[in-house]
This record gives sequence, C-alpha cells and structure tokens, in this order.
Amino acid sequence: MTAPGPTDTAARLTGLVRALRGHGLRIGPAETVDAAAVLDVLGFADREQMRAGLAAALLRSDGQRAVFDASFDLFFPLGVGTPEALRTDPPPVPDDPEPPRFGRPDPLRDQLRERLAAALAADDRAAQARLAGEVVEAFGRYGTGSTPGSDGWSAHQALGRLSPETLLARILAALRENPGREDLSDRVLADEIRRRIRDFRAQVTTEARRRVAELRGAERIAERAVAPTADRIDFLYAGREQLAELRRTVHPLARKLATRLAARRRRAARGQIDLRRTLRRSLSTGGVPLRPAYRLRRPARPELVLLCDVSGSVSGFADFTMLLVRAMSEQFSKVRVFAFVNRTAEITDLLRENSADPARLAARILAEAKVMGYHGNSDYGSALGEFADRHLDAVGPRTCVLVLGDARNNHRDPNLDALRRIAGRARRVFWLNPEQPALWPTGDSAALAYADVVEMHSCRNARRLGELISRLLPV
Repeated sequence: MTAPGPTDTAARLTGLVRALRGHGLRIGPAETVDAAAVLDVLGFADREQMRAGLAAALLRSDGQRAVFDASFDLFFPLGVGTPEALRTDPPPVPDDPEPPRFGRPDPLRDQLRERLAAALAADDRAAQARLAGEVVEAFGRYGTGSTPGSDGWSAHQALGRLSPETLLARILAALRENPGREDLSDRVLADEIRRRIRDFRAQVTTEARRRVAELRGAERIAERAVAPTADRIDFLYAGREQLAELRRTVHPLARKLATRLAARRRRAARGQIDLRRTLRRSLSTGGVPLRPAYRLRRPARPELVLLCDVSGSVSGFADFTMLLVRAMSEQFSKVRVFAFVNRTAEITDLLRENSADPARLAARILAEAKVMGYHGNSDYGSALGEFADRHLDAVGPRTCVLVLGDARNNHRDPNLDALRRIAGRARRVFWLNPEQPALWPTGDSAALAYADVVEMHSCRNARRLGELISRLLPV
C-alpha cells in the first residue's frame, strides 16, 4: 500500500470515523486521536498490521469488526484503479464481447475457473487476490458510461458468471490426488474448500466495492453498501444468517439490560426524603443536612406477559424478543409468553424447553402450539379476543404486557374492545411494532387504531429493542 500524504491521511481517517459513527459505533475524539497515533507509529508498510492497530484503537467489541473491516477497505484500499498486475498483464479479451449464451463456449471464464481451482487447491492467497481483480475486471463491469452514474462494478454479476461454488468437486479431487496432503476425511476437506470459496467471494466483493467507491465516493458507499452490525439489522429484512447472528447477541444484550434494570431498581428503592430523620442527622453537622435520609421502599419485581405474532416475516422479531426475555427472566417475578397467528396459545413451557435449539423455536411453535385456526393468515382481532376471554387471568395490577407484531390485520375487525380489556387490568401495555411509523397508515395495517388504545413504539432492530425494554419496563 502506498503511503498517502499527511493531509490525505487525516481525511481518510476522519472519513473512516464518520462512516463507523454512521453505523452506530461510538467513537469519540479520544479514540480518533489514539487512531492517529497508531498510524504515526505503525506507518503504512504493513497494511494488515495497520488494520489491526486501528481496530484496537477504535472498536469496543468483536461484533463491530465486520463493519470496520469493510469500511477500512474503502478508506485505506490496497490500491487505486485497475490493479498494477492487470495493467501490465491484462486478461485476454474474447473476440465476442457479449456474454455467452447457454451452450456456447466461454474461453475466458473457463480459463479463470481453471486458475481459481488451482489457487484454491493450493490455498495460494496471493493468486486468489489477483484472480479477484481479474474476475471483477472481466465480468463485473456494467453500464456503458454514456449516462453519468449509470456505470459501476458488481460483485454479484461477476460471481454469477464465474460460479466458484461449482468448483468444489474438482478441487476435492485434486486434493485427493495430492500425495503430500494431510490425512483428512472428505467431509473435513469439503468444509475447508467451502471456507476458501467463501473467502474468495469476499475478496471479489471487496474489490468491486473498492472500484465503486472510486466512482461514487467512499463515504457514500460506506453508508449504503456496508452491512450493519448485528444489533442494527432490520428484523423484517434479516436473512437466515443474519437471524443466526442476532441470536448470538441475545445473551450479551440480556446481561446489559439486566444490569440496567437492576440499577433502576436500586435507584427506585430510594423513596422520598424523610424530613425528621434528615434533621436528626444534621445535628452532628451543625444543622447542615449533608446526609439526607430517605423513606426506603421495597419495589417488587414486575410480572411480564408477552403476546407475540409468530406469522410470516414478523416471526424473526418475535423469536428474538422471546429469547431475550427468557434470558432476562430473573429480572421479573413471573414471565408468561403467548403466541398467535389468528388463535392464541401459551408457549411459556415450550420456550423454556427450547433452550438447546433456539433456531427452531418458530418452527416448533407453529407445529406444536395451537396458534392457527382454519386459515393461516394473521387476525389480531381474533387473537386479542381469545386472549381476553381465556387468558386474562395472566394479567394483574403488577403486570406489564408487551404486544409484538406489525398490526397487519388483513382488513379484519381489529377488536379494540379486547385490547381495552387487557389494558384495563394491566399496569402498563406497550405495543412494539417492527415496521417504521410511515407504514402504519398503509395497506391492511390497524396500527393507528391500536395506537389510540395503547402506546405503540417502532422497534426495527435489536438496538432499538434494548433501548425500549430498559426505558419502558417498570421496576
């Protein structure tokens, strides 16, 4: 990596810090000054050492590393423009520039696949890095350049053309024929090859993102193209891998929230000032009340009831929240959990038994609990009515009720009277909606109607959920 000038270095560092702050990382002036000192000490000779040093200065947890690495590659790239190796020795360009149709030969693709298979079999990182640049150069360009802003580089397009996943069998056969290979089972070898292919895909993605950043600006691409940290992933749009990452954050988040609730409970135990005891204490200090005395009270731990929509994309939000509450159960005197699609069933015991396999929680609820009637569509009015008729004994004057769902009622009766009955018995009722407020008046949503009865809060990611739980739940 070529060392930038002092002004350019400061601009790159401050741009990196702004990008990380935009993704929710708490980085203050002190951390920024430490990062500048790291650059001054380490220099630019070893890029990976510089990456590790800046990460140590700027980050506070391992969960932030993926966002940092992607942003670092934009502001401190390995190179600029077309890699030097490709400028001096570009890959051959086919006579026919059009992508080959089905059944037609593609010599350039076949050549790159052969070289990639050899590099992956040998685990040659330098060759893989060069190939990543060649693949993006050959297959990743889109647009004609005639319209400003219409051209760019696409890792998805390049990888779709190359299809590196289909090389697994070829690489596995090559490793079997290698007489010096370690004595490993085919399953272990296959897992290792898949890991190498994933790493190569990441290299192609990084290279394409770097080139787009040169066209559009690094800060713009860092804002739009870098995946957020797990606690900022939108519940409604999280994929399977992202939901798995979210589940891994449940216990750290639960410990943090439990500490906050315990601190609130300690502060709440200090009641109003006891004037008589305060005056008696002030006699030892000449009548100056230096140590006020309080009427101590013993706040009981609250009861908690969760009423969760487990249908469709909302199930990921409900799943994560149920796991979080289960991990925090010691903070409440009693926790009861109910799930619904169009019928309501208690799943408290099922949630407790499912601790060994949280990934299958939603599937087990749908399979074992009676949460659906004669159809599989959401019906909040019917579910709230059944809860009010059959399970209202779960709600008392010490109970906080959390309703989890997007309030998409498929144009059915919202049954506001049932929600009023629940709110009339509970200490507090909060509705956590994973949709943004701008969508509440649209389509089949009954969110605004329900918001007239109970407090409704937008809760789109784990960070927002943690803020709401620590702020809203009674102590």
